[in-house]
Parts: sequence; structure tokens; C-alpha cells
Amino acid sequence: MKNLLKLSLFFILVVLIPGCTGKDDKDTPAGTTNEFILPDPPQYGAPFQDIPATEDVVMYEVNLRAFSPANLNGVIAKLDHIRSLGVNVIWLMPVFPIGSVNSVNSPYCVKNYREVNQEFGTIADMRRLTDEAHSRGMAVILDWVANHTSWDNPWLKYQSWYTRENGQVIHPAGTNWEDVADLNFDSPDMRKAMISALKYWILDANIDGYRCDAADMVPFEFWKQAIDSLNGIPGRNVIMLAEGARSDHFTAGFSMNYAWDFYGKLKSVFSGQAASALFTTHASEYSSIPAGKHKLRFTTNHDESAWDATPVTLFGGIEGALAASAIAVYMGGVPLFYGSQEVGRAATLPFFTNTTLDWNANPDMLTAYRSMMEFYTGSEAARKGSLVSYPYADACVFTKTSGTEEILVMVNVRNSAISIDFTPGEGTIYSDVFMGTPIDREHNTVTLEPFQYVIARKIR
Repeated sequence: MKNLLKLSLFFILVVLIPGCTGKDDKDTPAGTTNEFILPDPPQYGAPFQDIPATEDVVMYEVNLRAFSPANLNGVIAKLDHIRSLGVNVIWLMPVFPIGSVNSVNSPYCVKNYREVNQEFGTIADMRRLTDEAHSRGMAVILDWVANHTSWDNPWLKYQSWYTRENGQVIHPAGTNWEDVADLNFDSPDMRKAMISALKYWILDANIDGYRCDAADMVPFEFWKQAIDSLNGIPGRNVIMLAEGARSDHFTAGFSMNYAWDFYGKLKSVFSGQAASALFTTHASEYSSIPAGKHKLRFTTNHDESAWDATPVTLFGGIEGALAASAIAVYMGGVPLFYGSQEVGRAATLPFFTNTTLDWNANPDMLTAYRSMMEFYTGSEAARKGSLVSYPYADACVFTKTSGTEEILVMVNVRNSAISIDFTPGEGTIYSDVFMGTPIDREHNTVTLEPFQYVIARKIR
């Protein structure tokens, strides 16, 4: 039995994984050609010229396996729906072929960086998606998996491109990601091959940038080299989002990274912690961010809705999910929607398998999100105004001001009615932007129904 296991392992390493011969392969010698470092292709189409400023971005994450049909054409069919939420940047989860060795069918197990997974469509479909999105004023970014590849990626031909222990390629240390092989960023040729592939999608499919997976696990030096190369493409303003929280992401050239602390605090507040704690977390996250850079703010994403719970479950129902979004959207940062949250899906949403979404579920919630985002995208104070906070235990209350425009946001974070003493200043009057009526105050007391949120504009 032991000998049979050894023979099976040898077959997997030598036959199924290209290049795994046990040899200590080196980077390509100087003056020779590496088949994975290719000349830049010609530019398909014209570079999109309406890339939003980072402070104006509204992003929507697409899990292709949750669209109907579950492919690129399914996304194209929903572009008007996506645009109706005020979205101007679409993030597609990985579109690449998925490895079959040790596979769990994760789209983050990349078999080839230069191909479209047949499950999702073709390069022609990818081009049509970017064309159609651009015609609606939306940029398109791809999910890029830089830290690792599948075990049957052709890059395994070069063993030195991967992290090894005792001569064997390993999966990423400190993780249970046994379906993927860890890349070695000490390899100059591996870095060149990856940058070549990054440039390929911008030129050949006319995409507009990347959301970079597990960015904290990839060295700063690579991100700086890669982003400098992408920014060198003529006529391009590239969008770069890091899934991570390292401060040096911004120095490397990323314009956004994740607001993980804020997301965690939001869950804690809706579980009973004082709402005022959100302002401390917000200030902490923004304390060292360079001007023009931002945090991505969300109430869910593909990982949270798959492995934790969806907003409807986490925040106490439809109304609670909307209330949490009002805080995440309006307090500051770049708002993110994850396809499914706008229709109030309660069950978890996998991305290793296909799931059919009911896009007609909870139409009142979708209407509320559209109203919330219509005001947000049209208000300079909402998007980039200076913030003044009012500390309460059970309500998140703040104003944002830009020039002569001032807005007031009040959110009840409890599933019960509350009353707060609110004295904004003598003679100050706010009008509810959705109801068109003055804020109802009796002796400077405001009553908020369970999970009620109020967005108002100062009229005097």
C-alpha cells in the first residue's frame, strides 16, 4: 500500500503538474525567451475615459456563479440593474480556468492567467461585457490572484517560481488552502510573467484595473513594480483595490484597501456595543491614509456571505441590513455592494458552486437601496463632506458638510424604538430627503423606530 501511494504521488507530481520533475529549475537565463513573458497585445477598443475619482467610486462585486445564466452573458443582462444602484465600478470575481488537482472548485485556484474559464464564456464575451459596461458609464475590474496558482498551472514548469520546503512546492503557509501552490516573489521571471498577464487583460479585454486578492500576503516590492508598469500603459487611469489593510498598499500605488476594522465594529454595534464606537474606528482607519486614497466600506462581500452570514442575518433582518448600509455608505469611504444583498438574500451564498438568485425578492428593499444611492451619488456632502459626530449608545448620528451643503444622518442600530436628545443648533432645520418633511423634534428629542435611518439635508 505504501509503494502504491508513493507511485500515485509521483504520477501527480510528474504527469499532472507540468514541470514537477524534482529538478531545481532556475529562472530563464539571460538572453533567452520565457514562454510566459509575452509581448503586449494590441489595444482592443478605446480606453475608458470616465474612470471615477476614488472618492466618487461606488463598487459592485459580481459572483458570476450567482447570476442567471451563471456566466458573463448573465452579468451583461443585469448591467442596467447594477447601474440603478449608482454603481460606476464593477468588480468581477476571478474569470480564469480553475485547477483540477486537489481542487475544491474555487475560482481563486487559477489554472491559467490568460484564459477565460469556459464555464463563464469566452474572451469575446469578456470584451462585450466591458463594451456594454463602458457604454453605461461603468468601469470593470478583475479579481487578480497573485499569491498562488493551481497545482496544474503551467507555471509549475519552473519550480523556482514557487515557495518550496525540502525541495517541494508548498501551499501558502499559515493557511488551509491546500488546493493552491504558493508563488515565490523572489523570482524575477515569475514577477515579469505576472505583470505581462496583468497588462494582457487591460489591453486585450479593455478592463480598467484590478481587485487584488490576499494583497497582504504579497510583497510591497512586487505591487510597486506591477502598478508602476500598469500606470505606464498609455491613456490609462488604472483602478487598484487591495484586499488587505497594510498601509504600504497606498505607497505601492493602490487607491483603496479594505475597511476590515469598520466592518467588524459595525457587527459589534448591531450586537449591542455603543454606536459611538464606530466613529473611533472610522477615525483610526483614516488616520494614516494619504490624501485621495480610501477604505472600501461594506456590510458583506463574497467571503462574508459564504462563510459568515448575509447582512439580513447579521444585522437583524431587512430593516437592519438597510440601516447598517446607511452607516457604511454615508460615514465615509468607498461603498461596496455584493450582488444579492440588494434583494435581501438571507441564506449564505457560496461561490464554489452555482446558486440561482431570486432577483424579484424583497422589491421594497431594492427600492430603498436605489433611493439611498440616488441621493448619495448626487450629494457632494454625502460623498466627501467633512464629518461631525454625535456620540450616542443606540444611534449613529453625524453630519457631513461640503461648501454650503450639510446633511444629517441618524440611524437606530437597535431593533426597538429609541429617543435621543438632539440639539443641532438654534434655528437649524433639516428636511428628510426621502419624505420631504422637516425632522420631527419635540423639545429637541427625536424618536427613531426600530432600525430606522434618516437622511436629511439642512434647509436653514
